[in-house]
Amino acid sequence: MDEARIAERKGQAFEGLPPGPARTRNSLFWAALIPVTATLGGVLAQYPYGMLWVGVLLVLAAAGIGAGVAGSGWNRAGVATVVGFGTMALGIFAGPSLYEAYAMRLGERVEAVVVDTGERTNLKGDSRSFCRVADPSGRVRELGQQQNCYGTFTRGQHVVLFEDPLGILDPRIEATGDRTLAPLGLGISGGLFLLVGGAMLSGGLRRRSDRDLLEEHRRKHGPPWRSGPPSKRTM
Repeated sequence: MDEARIAERKGQAFEGLPPGPARTRNSLFWAALIPVTATLGGVLAQYPYGMLWVGVLLVLAAAGIGAGVAGSGWNRAGVATVVGFGTMALGIFAGPSLYEAYAMRLGERVEAVVVDTGERTNLKGDSRSFCRVADPSGRVRELGQQQNCYGTFTRGQHVVLFEDPLGILDPRIEATGDRTLAPLGLGISGGLFLLVGGAMLSGGLRRRSDRDLLEEHRRKHGPPWRSGPPSKRTM
């Protein structure tokens, strides 16, 4: 079968859209879907009850699908690389950053006292800090690094807990009741969101079909060499 005909049959859902409004809408769809899904996965990973694994799977799925669409569907290998790694980084940064923003801005401030601190080592040998705190009601809770306990608090220290208004997430521990947000995490998350979305949009608008690649190859290297039947020797 002719190579051009094979190219026509492959990837019609992604590469068959001609330049115009349809291609633009399709590119915008993917440019929004991939970073939004990665951000959602990062947020879900902050929740208890096994949601960590759901969030991780969402981030991995977004990275794999985005890279697959850009690389295999649109023939943009560079875009696929940026989207794959950028999406995973977005999931890592967006979840903690949005959790911090949510807790610090909307959380209820509760005075508490640190009753114990320390580190625990898991089976892999990784050490994790923990803080055990008690609030005025006498409730004692153990918080980890996900709740901002990184070994900077001491036993007997007065701290402030920012409680989740919905009562689902663990509170975030802070030394003071200041609601000022650290701009670094949100800045990195926003930059990664724009990077992934912009890369998908650029790749979608500049997508190439297999026929385009074949014609480009022919322009650079000439027509592909085809072997014919062996010639007959004359006596």
